[in-house]
Amino acid sequence: MARVAFIGLGVMGFPMAGHLAAKGGHAVTVYNRTLAKAQGWVAKFGGTSAPTPREAASGAEFVMACVGNDDDLRAVTTGSDGAFHGMAKGAIFVDHTTASAAIARELATEAESRGLHFIDAPVSGGQAGAENGVLTVMCGGDEASYARAEAVIAAYSRMCRRLGPAGSGQLTKMVNQICIAGLVEGLAEAIHFARKAGLDVTAVIDTISKGAAQSWQMENRSGTMAAGEFDFGFAVEWMRKDLAICLDEARRNGASLPVTALVDEFYAEVIGMGGRRWDTSSLIARLDR
Repeated sequence: MARVAFIGLGVMGFPMAGHLAAKGGHAVTVYNRTLAKAQGWVAKFGGTSAPTPREAASGAEFVMACVGNDDDLRAVTTGSDGAFHGMAKGAIFVDHTTASAAIARELATEAESRGLHFIDAPVSGGQAGAENGVLTVMCGGDEASYARAEAVIAAYSRMCRRLGPAGSGQLTKMVNQICIAGLVEGLAEAIHFARKAGLDVTAVIDTISKGAAQSWQMENRSGTMAAGEFDFGFAVEWMRKDLAICLDEARRNGASLPVTALVDEFYAEVIGMGGRRWDTSSLIARLDR
């Protein structure tokens, strides 16, 4: 059992922190900007809540965070009431936010200057993966810190791996989102084409999902896409944030991402249709207009 703080109790953080307490058996203190959410978590899982990230992190061996973006992350780490000010030397900060590789490197350097350790550890698996404790966690940081944190992260992951130094986890998450963007657009076009061709979409998907076209998206989203149901996890506005990070990094490293850029434009159209909170499979909606 470890003393753990968890900062950010959104749709991902709430169940992740819950697994730390219920499955991991850790002593968990939580912080959330909305106090009612923190109080609700304590009522469900026990543990305690704190009024600031700094107080939540005080005495913790591990501090986990899952917030919105780079600016949010700076606020909860190095801000006036940030966790870095409350952490004891040797403690490890594990960031599950999907953010830039630049902020990961920045905070790793800042943590080192304070005698702390930092791991960038974005996740994949969506809300369902968080609730079921089966997330994929992509990590960047030094080997020793990762080795200590891996057993704690195991409470909500089925796959956790260190990919390299600070920033490597965020870069790997970018690769993940690039893959998803192209796959979802391909599946949307395929279902749209099958309809226009007069085929039985369900029969077609059942057939081709047994061959080389199979993917997680096909297995888990084709039915709801065909039904026009888009309330199954990761929202379009969040995907656009992630794709902006990918495209910004590509401009720095020289990578060519024509499909990713195009799909990002398609998601902008979906938002224009009122689909900001639809899940990412809603790309098909712009084809079916």
